[in-house]
Amino acid sequence: MHCLLQICLVGCVVATAACATLEAPRTPIADEAIDATLNDKRYLLRQLKCALGEAPCDPVGRRLKSLAPLVLRGSCPQCTPQEKRQIQKVLAYVQKNYPKEWNKILQQYAG
Repeated sequence: MHCLLQICLVGCVVATAACATLEAPRTPIADEAIDATLNDKRYLLRQLKCALGEAPCDPVGRRLKSLAPLVLRGSCPQCTPQEKRQIQKVLAYVQKNYPKEWNKILQQYAG
């Protein structure tokens, strides 16, 4: 289950598999899996801290850090409509529930 949560965050943010390489086809991520990831506060905070350089990164966090600038700029031409919707959901969730981290992420990656 924990592995599934990691895969979901990659897919969303954080997502994140949505902007994965073009060579490999991606397995769609269920909306329910996205919701489960968003409800795991500890895991989500760990990934946010990784993205901000405040904590060590696991493979998901490293992927998140590499994709954050593209996702925040709305530049994900290879994303499917479902992935774009899921990314927007995750970004809105982080913005609403983690405003300090959100502002730091914007300063660090969107500028």
